[in-house]
Amino acid sequence: MQEVKAQAADLADKFEVLDGLKGYFHLAEKKGYSGVAVYSRHEPSDVIVGYNSPEFDPEGRYVELRFDTPQRKWSIISAYFPSGSSGEERQQAKFRFLTEFYPHLQKLRAQRDFILCGDVNIAHQEIDLKNFKGNKKNSGFLPEERAWMTRLLTEGELVDVYRQLHPATTDACYTWWSNRGQAYAKNVGWRLDYHLATKAAAAWAKTVSIYKDQKFSDHAPITVEYVW
Repeated sequence: MQEVKAQAADLADKFEVLDGLKGYFHLAEKKGYSGVAVYSRHEPSDVIVGYNSPEFDPEGRYVELRFDTPQRKWSIISAYFPSGSSGEERQQAKFRFLTEFYPHLQKLRAQRDFILCGDVNIAHQEIDLKNFKGNKKNSGFLPEERAWMTRLLTEGELVDVYRQLHPATTDACYTWWSNRGQAYAKNVGWRLDYHLATKAAAAWAKTVSIYKDQKFSDHAPITVEYVW
């Protein structure tokens, strides 16, 4: 889960455990802002809160659950990338985040397999949003952001799990719609939510779906079944 917008007091006795799943959180210092969570039926061997960023850790953008056994070391991560849509100041912050987050992921990839689930706030390819022609100068589809994703998936050797399973899907791939106008009704959407995995972890992916039966956010949950 991303953008939970909660403080510790909000979670106590209500959201720490849901339907038998225990929650692990990285909450923002600022009230009503950001925050990420992972719920698990299994107890992790370690929990990493934040990725040692003086600028972005206070915003509550990263929680990693590690599940280590003698046979396998792997992690599940919830991450919430900054949005730059509110203006140039936040766009520059987004660029700084991308610059420092790439080497973090590369260092982690050298140590363990992982699946990063998150609101990346980037539509990578033209097929990942409805109106790609009109958004080439807008945050979320800027050439620099798209180039960062390309580098992550090539030089960085991570896998976009949805595209691994559905390499050419267009309109059905969207996970976010603006609250303005009739974007949701007309399916004028963007694919901003991803599972990014190491190659070994991505090989476990069997099915993927985007839940649209009920609209309770401007985002739709993406579910991937992994089997090993």
